[in-house]
Amino acid sequence: MTPHIPALQKNRIHRALSRPNLLMGADRELVLLTGLAAIILIFVVLTVYSVVIGIAIWLAIIGLLRRMAKADPMMRRIYLRHMRYRSHYRATSTPWRTV
Repeated sequence: MTPHIPALQKNRIHRALSRPNLLMGADRELVLLTGLAAIILIFVVLTVYSVVIGIAIWLAIIGLLRRMAKADPMMRRIYLRHMRYRSHYRATSTPWRTV
């Protein structure tokens, strides 16, 4: 007799749980941070030129952030993790090994 192999169970993965959290096509936190910086620039200086410059800078940065998110939506988190890594790891099996 051959043993009975049960069929694999299928579970649905909803798109909302696996999509990156983007705003205007870019990383949500970076868009909000640059928008806040542009608004601060506009309201601190309070001239027509500061409004034009603030909006122009914000739109340029949003374009760059969208290109970054198109290449990799998790690029900011990956870069921050990369910066936390040590630049040099010793070739030992454990950190408590005596040399």
